[in-house]
Parts: sequence; C-alpha cells; structure tokens
Amino acid sequence: YKGGLRFHPSVNLGILKFLGFEQIFKNSLTTLPMGGGKGGSDFDPKGKSENEVMNFCQSFMTELSRHIGASTDIPAGDIGVGTREIGYMFGQYKRIKNEFTGVLTGKGLNWGGSLIRPEATGYGCVYFTENMLNTKGDSLKDKTIIISGSGNVAQFAAEKCNELGGKVVSMSDSSGTIYDKNGIDNNKLDWIKNLKNNERGRISEYTNKYDAVYKHGNKPWQIKCDVALPCATQNEINEKDANILVKNNCIAVAEGANMPCTTKAVDKFIDSKILYGPGKAANAGGVAVSGLEMSQNSMRIQWNRKEVDSKLKEIMNNIHKQCELYGTEGKFINYSKGANIGGFIKVADAILDQGVV
Repeated sequence: YKGGLRFHPSVNLGILKFLGFEQIFKNSLTTLPMGGGKGGSDFDPKGKSENEVMNFCQSFMTELSRHIGASTDIPAGDIGVGTREIGYMFGQYKRIKNEFTGVLTGKGLNWGGSLIRPEATGYGCVYFTENMLNTKGDSLKDKTIIISGSGNVAQFAAEKCNELGGKVVSMSDSSGTIYDKNGIDNNKLDWIKNLKNNERGRISEYTNKYDAVYKHGNKPWQIKCDVALPCATQNEINEKDANILVKNNCIAVAEGANMPCTTKAVDKFIDSKILYGPGKAANAGGVAVSGLEMSQNSMRIQWNRKEVDSKLKEIMNNIHKQCELYGTEGKFINYSKGANIGGFIKVADAILDQGVV
C-alpha cells in the first residue's frame, strides 16, 4: 500500500478514509503495483520547535512501525509532513527494526531518496494538463495560468509551466493571493521558494519586492486565465468560483491538490465542456515517483534526474491514455469518468482474480 501521512489540525478518521479511498484508484491509474492508503495525526507542526517535531515524529513511528514495512505499507509525506518529518520517522524506524529499507518515501537524496520526488506532483500535473490541451491541438505555450498555493506542488507546477512557455500570474497562501500581470518567471519563483521554504513568510511579502497586486483573503479564481491549477487544499474551488472561471473563458482546470474542486464545481466544468483533470489522474505524479523511489531502493541504485523525469512523463502520458480510453464521449473527453472507470476496473479485476471474500 502507498499513500501520504498528514499532520494537520483538521485530520480525523473521516478525512483519512476519503483520502485513502481516493488513493486506491489514483495508484491504480499509475499502472504501478501499489494499493492505496492514508494516515496521519491532528498534530500541527506549525509553531513547534525542531525538538517538539522530532519528539512527536519518533513517538508516532514507535506505534506506526508495527503496521508498516517495505513490502506491506510504505507511507510518504503529505500536508505538514516534508523531508524533515520523513527523516525523523525514518531514523526511528531504523532504530526500532535495526534495518535500512525503503519503508518511507520522500527521503533525503543522501539516504535513499529519489531525484524529482519533490517536483513530481507539480511537474506531473503540468504534464497531464499539456496532454489534455494536445487533444485540442493546443499546448501551454503562451497561455495565462493561475495557480493557487505556494507550497511544494504550486512551486514546481509554476516551474514546469515556465519551462513549457506558459505565463503564471498568481500564487496564494491561506492569507490571500498575489497577482503579477507580468508573470512569475523563474527568478521571481526562486524568491518565493526561499520565502516559503526557508523564511516561512507570507505570500503578501512578494509585493514588497515585485510589481504585483495582493488580494487579502481572496482566492485566485477571479483572475482571467486560460488555465487554472488548484494546488493548495481540498474544496478550494466551489460552484461560484467555477462559474467565474467558465465566464472568463478558462479552457482547462487540472487538480494539483487532493480534491480541490467541490462536486458542483466539477459538474459545472464538465457541463461547460472545459478540459477538467481530476486529482486522481492529474496529481498522481507524486505517488508515481514515490513508486519509482521504492523501485530504486529495492534495486539499491539511484537513477539520474533525466531518467526519473522521463519515467514520470511516460506515466502521466499512460494515465491520460486510460482517461481518454474510458472517458471519451463523442468529441469530448470526460476525464472524471475516464479516471474513475480506469482506476476502478484494475482494482475490480484484481479482486475477482484473487477471489471475492
């Protein structure tokens, strides 16, 4: 089984069940041999000292270690769980079990991690978006793109958009949104990475450095765009937001976060024939490279950056093909339907093959 650990005050059993259920079908779509799982705690790492975070991670792993293993269940990171937390938990697992195995993914590069793992979810989301646009004879080149969030997924989605010739004009955090009509190029993006990853600052500080507008308490969905990539958290695009995106002639929406669009928002996109990439397909890049990290650990090797990126792109292409196969309705591809059916069929066939209990 494979899925993220989440440390956030909102975590409860219901959230973990719905995330775990979704993870099963996402992992199925990757074509890699992984079932789905999810875990975590309502512990909040924000505002805690290094020692407090380390002590909690070690206590958490002391119990978790009885339930996981390199051939049983391999957790990764999620909200509130980054390389630091994975490191503390990995060290505790090693002490308890007296073995060095690929029991967690998202590890540091010098102790079993994979290149492209931090970038994978954001890169994969953009690869999937490009695939969707290609079905219309189009691409991300010269497209205006709005991105929510400013964490790991948003940062690397923006990086890949820039690489493919798009213009990213927004990023956000829980306080509000910045709008830079000139585009957030790689130099500006490097500044945001330092702000968020090292200084732990607020996105509003961007306007002290660059010519941009900050909208306190707002999400980015009112900004005119060609492509929208929600990369922050669940339920961040509601029906009202979806109506605005449609009205502003947005042509594609792809979920970088886990289930960021409400059901009514998804219905609006599909009814309006907008290219809509659901999270179980569009953000599967993260778990795909986690699977590749597991493979590298098992083989005791490390692939180079180009190899991992190439494999990620191929996996995202294969996911898109499955969505196309099961979701084509005349000239329109219903990616939500395609992803649901494609993921379900593989799981259902495996259950039947192994005997229904």
